[in-house]
Amino acid sequence: MDFLRTSYVTARYSFALLATALLPLAAAAAIPTYDFKVVRSYPHDPQAFTEGLLYRDGFLYESTGLNGKSSIRKVNLETGAVLQSKDIPPQYFGEGLTVWGNTLVGLTWQTQTGFVFDLATFEMRSQFVYPGEGWGLTQNGKELIMSDGTATLRFLDPKAFLEVRRVKVTADGIAVDQLNELEVVGDEIFANIWHTSTIARIDPATGKIIGWIDLAKLYPAAGKGLNGENVLNGIAYDAEKKRLFVTGKLWPKLYEIKLMPRK
Repeated sequence: MDFLRTSYVTARYSFALLATALLPLAAAAAIPTYDFKVVRSYPHDPQAFTEGLLYRDGFLYESTGLNGKSSIRKVNLETGAVLQSKDIPPQYFGEGLTVWGNTLVGLTWQTQTGFVFDLATFEMRSQFVYPGEGWGLTQNGKELIMSDGTATLRFLDPKAFLEVRRVKVTADGIAVDQLNELEVVGDEIFANIWHTSTIARIDPATGKIIGWIDLAKLYPAAGKGLNGENVLNGIAYDAEKKRLFVTGKLWPKLYEIKLMPRK
């Protein structure tokens, strides 16, 4: 592992074990846990260090990280082929990505800079700034929703990119940090918890976790383990067909899954 990746893991691993430990705690506290069934698998670029993922009009849009390797991409779902891409300047570590109108909005990790790209051409339209780190990004039709590695979700005005409110994410009163890639699914926010096999289902009004999705059994299918950087990260939702997609950093597959309450 080179210095860049070592620094990345050190900076983002410190509290991840708390999230891992919360699954048994959640079971005891009656927060439901969901298992899954793989409906279908699709090819995914194994060189993509996935940070953001979304589904729009039949295509996947993905952002990748690492300085000098960060990009935004339009991807064919069926084949995994990258149909269109744009590199992010090498001084930036790409993070979360979402769509807003006819634009793509992306974050960067520690440089407090966000970018607005034209959805059709990928040309950069503008930049914006925010305090702290940028991790995941999604939207609810009214606001952008951003994670920053803490237990806080920030809600931003999509025009001015200023924070309008925030919620603290908790499981039975315990703050849950390391919230990473985000996706609005129905009336909930789904959040990858970094360096774990867990997705949290969050009530956006209260910040309370109302369910856990345990994807530990997906790692062997992806040829991955819980160690290192090849972790689960990437959630996309096809609202029209009610399809849920997940993948991970450097994973060779993307999975359509169906959730099932654990018995």
